[in-house]
Amino acid sequence: MELKALLTRIDEYKKVIDNRRPLQKAEVKQLDDYFRIGLTYTSNALEGNTLTISETKVIIEDGITVGGKPLKDCFEAVGHAKAYDFMLSAARADDFTFSEEMILTLHRLFYSKLDEENAGKYRTIQVFISGTEYVPPTADEVRTQMKEFVSELNEKIKTQHPVLLSAFAHRRLVDIHPFFDGNGRTARLLMNLILVNKGYQIVSIPPILRTEYINAIISSRRSGNFKKFETFIAECLIESQKDYCRMFRIKLPNKDRER
Repeated sequence: MELKALLTRIDEYKKVIDNRRPLQKAEVKQLDDYFRIGLTYTSNALEGNTLTISETKVIIEDGITVGGKPLKDCFEAVGHAKAYDFMLSAARADDFTFSEEMILTLHRLFYSKLDEENAGKYRTIQVFISGTEYVPPTADEVRTQMKEFVSELNEKIKTQHPVLLSAFAHRRLVDIHPFFDGNGRTARLLMNLILVNKGYQIVSIPPILRTEYINAIISSRRSGNFKKFETFIAECLIESQKDYCRMFRIKLPNKDRER
């Protein structure tokens, strides 16, 4: 489906979902908990974390480490859950605005147990991304590019469709690669921060789609045409909207339920 048609469908689904709102406090909490586990599992799994979704749930909700699993994987789960909670609070703030501090905090909360020295701090060395010929900016360029990036986000949010803005935020942060590690997970948190702020659902990218996800990023980067990545994110959001409707027994048009 073409990107324009996907965005139209997303906004049609949003209208149907909005008719079920406002949710009760207990429903909001359950929904937040549901997506905390799902997003933490998928985002970490995309980066090689070996925890299953059930193990992720046990670690986050019960504080119990899983025998036979690397301690690093457990730290990633706990850290991502903390960053997720901050993401929700930032997205729902009355005086919402993008800032470098917001992005640094997302990274710090996720990364602090893995590398306290570099958590929430821009990198000071050159980094390279395996599997691609793309070379990120030098360490000296990071601060300037991040300032420009945040300024651009605050401008684009006034006019750009939230799904396109969320895709832009994701790919641009990954391209700048401001941190020594944890860039992908920070980018996905930032992407979802935008979606939640604008009343859309959390996007979780299933590990089974990892190849398509990476290829969409690389293809967009090489061509300078970002529609492939934007389309990928839009398709993932539609699946999340359908999941939301399933949980709340919200009926979509028959033609959409059959898809």
